[in-house]
Amino acid sequence: MSKTKVLVVGGTGYLGQHLLQGFSEIQGTPYDVAFTYNSFPPQPLLDAFPHSLAFHVDLKTGLGFDSISHQFGQPDVLVNCAALSVPRACEKDPAAATSINVPTSLVQWLSSFTQNQNTLLIHLSTDQVYEGVKSFYKEEDEAVPVNVYGQSKVAAEQFISEKWPNFAILRSSIIYGPQTVSPVPKSLPVQWMDGVLSKGDKVEFFYDEYRCPVYVKDIVTIILTLIDKWLSEGKKMQLLLNVGGPDRISRVQMAETVAQIKGYDSSLIKSVSASTVDRGVMSPADISMDITKLVQTLNFSPTPFKDGVTLTLASEANS
Repeated sequence: MSKTKVLVVGGTGYLGQHLLQGFSEIQGTPYDVAFTYNSFPPQPLLDAFPHSLAFHVDLKTGLGFDSISHQFGQPDVLVNCAALSVPRACEKDPAAATSINVPTSLVQWLSSFTQNQNTLLIHLSTDQVYEGVKSFYKEEDEAVPVNVYGQSKVAAEQFISEKWPNFAILRSSIIYGPQTVSPVPKSLPVQWMDGVLSKGDKVEFFYDEYRCPVYVKDIVTIILTLIDKWLSEGKKMQLLLNVGGPDRISRVQMAETVAQIKGYDSSLIKSVSASTVDRGVMSPADISMDITKLVQTLNFSPTPFKDGVTLTLASEANS
């Protein structure tokens, strides 16, 4: 039996690395895995996951996809984790946000395999597609993003659903969890909170911005479950899912959870309104998500925030 070929686009990013790890831990290695990178050297990942192939790809131009065609061939599954995901950076350079976040070159490349338009494209979107004026958004609610990042991700969703027949789009909330094999340069939310609170200084956190933070290993499980579902059912998918954790919480509540688990003084946590800080970009107030469809479609129960934070901090202590 031939193995299922999986290509992880953006394999050196936070989720990408956790995904490569998830594939490497599956018994019996039913997958051939390759990944793309752009700015970060893949060597630590090739050392950690020696059975994976790495390809340098520029998503803006599509340079590098040809070498994947020649050396790896058409993937059965492509997971697109690549994005310009810092809202302020997107606001400053909307053209770059669009050229990276709307996967034009990627879908063009998939379309070049003319015999078979069957690759399952799993694409990571964001909760920032929602306007943020109510609680528990559902997938069918109108997407009215308030910033360039959200706009570029809505454009990507529309592009994929119009141009590619077989897809699952995952609207992810804030992703948190353990550090990666090759540490990522951006600060990780739980580790950052742990770091600032451990110093014993007062820190300001927003009390009026709500999210459903999702544990990174849950997203890996969701992606693996989607692939299994597609392989076993054998029919094209056109799926849009909210991917959040089970808790609607503010940054203050996130920090309080970290403080509680680590025994820090919770009076260090100073509640402030998001409106008091100019971040150079509009930020939606409440983009908590209803995840009923995710739970029912994949028969999946996500990790509560407190449990995910406990696991994250335990892994930091052991590393």
